[in-house]
Amino acid sequence: MLTPASLVVGTLLSAPIALAALGVSKVWTLRLTALVVAGNVLAAVLNGLRDGASPTDLGNRLVSVLAALLVGGLSLRAREATARAARLAEEERRLARERALRGLVEAVSGPFGQAEFVSRAAQALRTLSGAQSVEIGSVERAVLRAPHAVSPAGAPAHLDTRLPLEVLARPAGTGRVWAAQGGDLLLARLSRPLGDDLLLLLTRPTAAPDVLEEAVLTLQPLLDRTALLDDLQLRQAQLQERGELLQDLVYAFSHDLRTPLMANAMNMRAALRGAYGELPADYRATLRHGLDANATLLALADQLLLVARYESGEREGELESVHLRDVTVGVLTQLQARAGERDVSFETELEGVRVPGLKHDLRRAVQNLLENAVRFSPPGGRIRVTLDAEGDEAVLRVLDEGPGVAPGREATLFQRFRAGGAGGGTGLGLYLTRRIAEAHRGRVTYTRTARAQSVFSLSLPLETP
Repeated sequence: MLTPASLVVGTLLSAPIALAALGVSKVWTLRLTALVVAGNVLAAVLNGLRDGASPTDLGNRLVSVLAALLVGGLSLRAREATARAARLAEEERRLARERALRGLVEAVSGPFGQAEFVSRAAQALRTLSGAQSVEIGSVERAVLRAPHAVSPAGAPAHLDTRLPLEVLARPAGTGRVWAAQGGDLLLARLSRPLGDDLLLLLTRPTAAPDVLEEAVLTLQPLLDRTALLDDLQLRQAQLQERGELLQDLVYAFSHDLRTPLMANAMNMRAALRGAYGELPADYRATLRHGLDANATLLALADQLLLVARYESGEREGELESVHLRDVTVGVLTQLQARAGERDVSFETELEGVRVPGLKHDLRRAVQNLLENAVRFSPPGGRIRVTLDAEGDEAVLRVLDEGPGVAPGREATLFQRFRAGGAGGGTGLGLYLTRRIAEAHRGRVTYTRTARAQSVFSLSLPLETP
């Protein structure tokens, strides 16, 4: 204001405006711009009163005011552009961090055990952090143990080595990631629910510690899931071992049971034929009952062997062409005597059809259905057995006049050890029939007719020409 109008130094006051935009805030930039404009106007008035006003002086003052406004506006624009560039750079860093974390998750996700998880995590962390090397191991009494991995392969490792205290001790208030050896080594821990913690050692990483902390937070739930998978696999192995033991026991029991039973039956038949002289009638009746009991036990042993084989998934021999009518006729012939004792008769309508399968197993399935019908048919009852081709299936139906299945039991009728009512006895017959049918890509069903008759249907794929 004291300077002559001819010098017009007001334009020099534009410099603080630019400095304010770079160092302070938008508000101070506006304040200093307003101060410069006001100073120029006041200086023009004072100089005009003191020295007089000429068009040149007024023009200079106007140029000074316009320059101040221009510099102020440009400073604000520059500040906004800088802030926008900073936001874009921060967004790019955030996206890059998210991509890196996503790559970390993809690298360690999957049905891996802890050893595989540790190996993959070491490689992924080295890629994420840019470290010279990454080592991961379980800490047991200050010694690094397995599961252990180091990336890259051949880098210095501390497996089975006692770690120094500065590596193990996390300074208070440092969060999940802390530094050692003058900042050249960053460390973190991952907790394991069923074991010692995992220690992460990253040598000279280029990523910021907060990135590594996010990586640790990301890895922790994945490690927990891996521990659960390891436990599940261990339990599955134990169950498989127990299942194999039970199957071996069933095989041994069934096989060893058959030998004395067959020897016993042979002796009883010989006695009935008179090998030991004439026997009293009561004693002969007792021998016959013993033979029936022997036959029941032999059938049970046979069923147990089949159940053990189907439960283990074993397959006995190759499929052959089975004439299902011949199999059914053979079973009916075998059951005629037992049906006659109960005053039960058979009505048959059997079509000659062939199916691919195992003849012995299919015979057992048919026998289970027919024995079930004989057992639960009332005296004087009739069992109707039909076999015909329906579309691409052979359907065997066994209809009896027995009491049927109790209400609510249909859902468990073909499960193991569901005795009581139709399908009773050992509780294995209908279950084994279902397993045989399913193994031959067929099915077995039960229905109750309006005339209070039970119908068991065995459906099997027909043999293709």
